[in-house]
Amino acid sequence: MLKNPALKKNFLSVLGPGLITGASDDDPSGIATYSQVGAHFGLGMLWTMLFSYPLMTAVQEISGRIGRVTGHGIAANIRRHYPAWLLQLIVWLLFIANTLNLGADLGAMGSCLALFVGGNALFYTGALAMCCVTLEIFIPYTLYVRYLKWLTLVLFSYVATAMIAHVPFKQTLQSTFLPHILMNKKYLTSLIAVLGTTISPYLVFWQASEEAEEVVDHRGEHPLKRSPEEAPGQLKRIRIDTYVGMAFSNLVAFFIILATAATLNAHGITEIATAQQAAQALEPVAGHLAFLLFSLGIIGTGLLAVPVLAGSSAYALGEAFRWRIGLERKLFRAKAFYGVIFLSTGIGFMLNLLKINTIKALFWSAVINGAVSVPVLAIMMWIACDRTIMGDFVISPYLRTVGWLTTGLMLAVAVVMLLY
Repeated sequence: MLKNPALKKNFLSVLGPGLITGASDDDPSGIATYSQVGAHFGLGMLWTMLFSYPLMTAVQEISGRIGRVTGHGIAANIRRHYPAWLLQLIVWLLFIANTLNLGADLGAMGSCLALFVGGNALFYTGALAMCCVTLEIFIPYTLYVRYLKWLTLVLFSYVATAMIAHVPFKQTLQSTFLPHILMNKKYLTSLIAVLGTTISPYLVFWQASEEAEEVVDHRGEHPLKRSPEEAPGQLKRIRIDTYVGMAFSNLVAFFIILATAATLNAHGITEIATAQQAAQALEPVAGHLAFLLFSLGIIGTGLLAVPVLAGSSAYALGEAFRWRIGLERKLFRAKAFYGVIFLSTGIGFMLNLLKINTIKALFWSAVINGAVSVPVLAIMMWIACDRTIMGDFVISPYLRTVGWLTTGLMLAVAVVMLLY
């Protein structure tokens, strides 16, 4: 435990892009996915959180290193070193996946807010979308990131929900450390959805771009290729930030699966059709407090994730087309960059006019993210292993092995799912 206030302050200052990236990973799409697998398979998929932790930490550390070493995000590095067609393919796939994910998140947030105050869920969806856009555009990044850090605390509502439920301790340990994998389409689809929501393309783009932005926003800091003397401290910071952020993300996801398995699945509720049902189904089996915590968590994590989704699209397109980019810039100095944030959020809201089933939209957005992540991870690994781009800071053998293993795994799961 850190008893010295100075040490506490120093540790908290280390946490930034990695913590926010990890927390935003547990967005309403992730919550819906974890809730569905918890309801349908019970404790049977708890092992995925332990399994995915080293994979996602490696992927996010690599993306953070790229941003800090080169001073540019993923898209800018593709533009500078690879064919234009590849850049266009990657950034537009990302924009489409992010917008679908964002729309599903907004819909879930609006539906849950309607549970508390009544009224029209679509109206609340629009109001929340406008709130997210306004905050992201008009609050400077250095101040905004502080709010995002504190907003991560809402994720503890899912830990509390699990604590309220009656959790079978022995079975939980067995399911976590002794996985039982089923070879059927439902299980494999759920598996790629879980992997797709934990290892999402937007997280890779966001963390790299935020590390590059940190270089610009902090006087005296430089890309590590230009100032290698800064490397020991910065690379250690990235590692700590990423490991803590991803541990936080996976721990919360673990408790979401555990809570829904111990409540919904244990009481024979194995299918979730709407966002309201996911929360309301908890009330008769786990109590009103569990229902409140679960619902508030969806709203809170959405407020955290929507800006990250829209922001990662804006960074990717801005870097691709050489726009002025950065959340620290004023609106009139980065019109196109902020225009993408507005457009992506606006399209996401309009998708809700189609009245698509919210939980199914959230679940399938995770599946789409899983498929899109394959080319994104592959190009990220090419960049990170290329000495002409990274100089002396090409990634270590460990990161190279785990990074390529993750890329291959995502490809294999997607292929097997299609075959089944």
